[in-house]
Amino acid sequence: MQILRSGDMVDVPWKNGGGITREIAKGLRGTQTLWRISRADVAADGAFSDFAGLTRILTVVQGGTMLLDHAGGTLVARLWEPLRFDGGLKVHARLTDGPLTDLNLMFDPTLCHADVILREGPATQTITAGQLALHILSGTPRINGTAIGVADSAFAGRADLVLAQGDALLEVRIDTPAQSDDITLASAAR
Repeated sequence: MQILRSGDMVDVPWKNGGGITREIAKGLRGTQTLWRISRADVAADGAFSDFAGLTRILTVVQGGTMLLDHAGGTLVARLWEPLRFDGGLKVHARLTDGPLTDLNLMFDPTLCHADVILREGPATQTITAGQLALHILSGTPRINGTAIGVADSAFAGRADLVLAQGDALLEVRIDTPAQSDDITLASAAR
């Protein structure tokens, strides 16, 4: 198991000045990015970047609700509720309760399958996936016997979870087709 502590992530300002992002990890096949997990601080209303060809799963991890206006209506991103949408969707975000932080999983749906699942304690379970990232939302869940803090992430193919009352995390599951031996995890944890 690899652990990326929140203090080890590097802040990178958005091009439009609307926030800060921190890359957590990405899966590669050679030089091709299959998926990417990042954490972003959203300080103001504004347009989302275009990631046409990718699927995005956005989860607000701190703060209030964010409304994502697009030509066909409005998507609502609520605290700890993963929201899946097309990465190429032209979206303008409106913050309803001030600045927030979100976790983004972006992946190529032609090359892998992915999902984000909320896990809350109390609970004890074992989970497995091709690639598994666990991002801590509250408390200090134990993963494979190690206590992990808020905003930290752990990476493994299998995880024995022990969540006490008040513990919560996001389980990010990424499964790729047979050529998984070509995939490497790139994160500051390495």
